Amino acid sequence: MKPQLLVLAASPSAAVMEQLDRHFECHHAWRQPRGEQAAYIGGVAAGVRGLLTTGAIGVGPALLEQLPALEIVAVNGIGTDAVALEATRARGIVVTNTPGVLTDDVADLALTLLLAAARRLPALDRYVRGGAWEAGQPLAPTRALRGKVCGVFGFGRIGQAVAARAEAFGMRAMYFQPRAIDGVAQERSASLLELARASDYLVVCAPGGAATRHAVNAEVLAALGPEGTLVNIARGSLVDQQALIAALRGGALGMAALDVFDDEPRVPAALRELDNVVLTPHVGSLTVETRHAMGQLVVDNLLAYFGGRPPPTPVA
Repeated sequence: MKPQLLVLAASPSAAVMEQLDRHFECHHAWRQPRGEQAAYIGGVAAGVRGLLTTGAIGVGPALLEQLPALEIVAVNGIGTDAVALEATRARGIVVTNTPGVLTDDVADLALTLLLAAARRLPALDRYVRGGAWEAGQPLAPTRALRGKVCGVFGFGRIGQAVAARAEAFGMRAMYFQPRAIDGVAQERSASLLELARASDYLVVCAPGGAATRHAVNAEVLAALGPEGTLVNIARGSLVDQQALIAALRGGALGMAALDVFDDEPRVPAALRELDNVVLTPHVGSLTVETRHAMGQLVVDNLLAYFGGRPPPTPVA
């Protein structure tokens, strides 16, 4: 008998979805109308042994309590801050995620956002589309990246990939995270505040969760300064969003480029209305190749676990 799998979100890879349906008895909650999903889950919960979710959706204590037979939570993504890890540990539920396969695409987007902010690409697009160029309206110059400092908050795989890309543009990369990384050439700042003071661009790559909530606060934003730019491709919770809006409005911070937000997909009107912000809808890993690789790693983790083998990428 196939293990029963509760699927909270689909993979865009048809090959991944075909494998899931071939190897498991899938209960696709995501196919149900939003208002009917809770009842649907309640109807299948008793037999569910595996749960497929995403970093954004996660799984909370209430849903875990509904799934008495649950053995594994397979997260399609890196972040596990939305997963009730204390509850899964207490029950001995295995949790896996998909690290590594999305590193390059997320780092690419970080540099894309940094470049878009540095060269004011959204404003230039509006300048052309709106006829300002044709009308001869004056256009202020932007600043070069060469010689600027790119500070990276969180120096795991993605943070290091961001640093390498920044250095390819002639920038100097520095980083901060609580634990120093052995064998890297980039200088580690003593604190996030010190990193912000030293940086022209601060790229947030740290994990979400209670320990990092609002780590980028008003003091850090002020240290980055009126010529500084904040780039966030990690989690919206790392940045105090209200402090960010105030800093951008008041000139304490020059620019922000954001792929993640506090209450996605709801982005405050106050943020959307600002001209000194570049906004994207949490698409760091949204390429055909990476989403397939992420989905395949989810399948590999599930098949290994239910086949009696260690999953390739368990969460410690």
